[in-house]
Amino acid sequence: MLGRGGAYRVSRGANFAQIVKSSMAPLASFNALVQRPASEPTNAYRGSLDQACISPPENSPKEKNIPKELIDRYKNGETHAVSFLYQLSQILQFQLEMKETVTSGGVMGFYFAFCAVIDGVEYKTGMGINKKQARARAAQLALEELLPNLDHDTVSPKSSAGPPLLQVKEQSGTEEDHIKELVPAAVKDVFFRLIDSYPEFSGCGETVAAFVLHSSTGCEVVALGTGNCNTKGSLAPHGRILHDSHAVVTARRSLLRYLYRHLLLFYSRNPALEEKSVFHLDESTKLLSLRREFTLNLYLNQLPKGAAQMPSRLRLNPLSISAWEVNNQIGLHVTVDGKAFSVFSSTHDPSGSRVISMSATDKITQWQVLGFQGALLSHFIEPICVNSILIGNESCNDTRGMEVAVKRVDGVTSKLPMYYSVHQPHILLVPSVIPTDTHSTQTSLSLNWSQGDASLEVVDSAEGKSVEKSPFKSGPALASRLCKAAMLSRFNLVAKEAQREELLAAVSYREAKMMAKPYQEAKSVLKSYLATRGYGQWVEKPPISDLLIK
Repeated sequence: MLGRGGAYRVSRGANFAQIVKSSMAPLASFNALVQRPASEPTNAYRGSLDQACISPPENSPKEKNIPKELIDRYKNGETHAVSFLYQLSQILQFQLEMKETVTSGGVMGFYFAFCAVIDGVEYKTGMGINKKQARARAAQLALEELLPNLDHDTVSPKSSAGPPLLQVKEQSGTEEDHIKELVPAAVKDVFFRLIDSYPEFSGCGETVAAFVLHSSTGCEVVALGTGNCNTKGSLAPHGRILHDSHAVVTARRSLLRYLYRHLLLFYSRNPALEEKSVFHLDESTKLLSLRREFTLNLYLNQLPKGAAQMPSRLRLNPLSISAWEVNNQIGLHVTVDGKAFSVFSSTHDPSGSRVISMSATDKITQWQVLGFQGALLSHFIEPICVNSILIGNESCNDTRGMEVAVKRVDGVTSKLPMYYSVHQPHILLVPSVIPTDTHSTQTSLSLNWSQGDASLEVVDSAEGKSVEKSPFKSGPALASRLCKAAMLSRFNLVAKEAQREELLAAVSYREAKMMAKPYQEAKSVLKSYLATRGYGQWVEKPPISDLLIK
């Protein structure tokens, strides 16, 4: 176990157990869900772990009939969206709340925002100039997700562990079944096709992450990354060094390249090219969003570092674990030289020469609120989050740590600015298709690829630059195509095509990021929320890392 002392001091806020005791009431139906020995105490600490780490057992719901006339009346405009959603909640027996999330000023005056909360899961936020309009829009957005899978004859609700699953006809299976089958197969096909082309890098697959777009036509991998380390160098202002090359971080930066490509298609002013873009204009926000037929999913062949790797004994026998250890496991983590440390127990000084990054788990938690697109792309598009996180590790049989990690921010939505809310992904275990190679001699190398790339890029994680033998090299300086300088160049190109002169006027990478005010506000709210809930302080990189000049 890591020591408590050291120079790396972080304000730890309230103790996790104290927070739970003061702000989390025990579930009224908990005794009916979990059999507890009579000798087992019922204190606030136990209640916190029960709520954070134990899901209710699935019941066997009765089939419910939904008259086709109800759906037709809604589609014909005879039934209000909010009324129809409440009718569905009664038929399918799910809990529904129309929750006001934010009130904020805008160009046209004050906007109101609501989201439909179905069995505790928040759907897309709807906005309007009054509350009635906002509620209606929120209900419409929820129904757009629910109705396409609706079988008019029989519908079975899912358990309260997630949103109601409106099942398609039995012979076609559920969407979740298709995701669990198709995503791993797509990742396997792309990964081994890339490796077969460059067998000298076959040992770089110890940790793999991939983003997969799913639609009615199937699944396609749009971004992939491998890696398990961060750089050993110091921070530099020129933006040509990759500081974090963990697999999900690498895959996410590859995803950004894919999104930039499709923004250029959308802004091409060529109808044929625009039609190929995955984006469409959302008239209510005047921002672009993914077309409704697409959902984004994240595949990982290992649990990411940080709270996702919480030992299962925290769930199985919580009374044997000290509150201090619980804080260390569930709280925020940093990675230094490829190793993860709790922010409460690390002995490393963030002002030192080594680069410190937040753990991959914590970054996923952040991206599920702020969006995977980041600050620069938020000038053009709405937050993009993943619908499912699929873990394909043959030695993993417990995803509770991942589930707890993404639920740490459940209560932050009401504090966020417009367009931002918590998106809870489905956490799914899937068959292993890319076995981990813990004996590889290429663990310091990181691969990246996105759809549209002609070849792989191979990066030395310790140096933060491409290697000489990389199939793709940007130039003699070996700066990676994922570095900040490369991203800023793409940002300027999109801003020019979108005729956003105010963005082109930004003189630095940092200024362009800070101009995304709603994103920066949401980021500040999220980090403050994590600290006040007792998960620890988010460790920021020094501003020097963002001082890249255009």
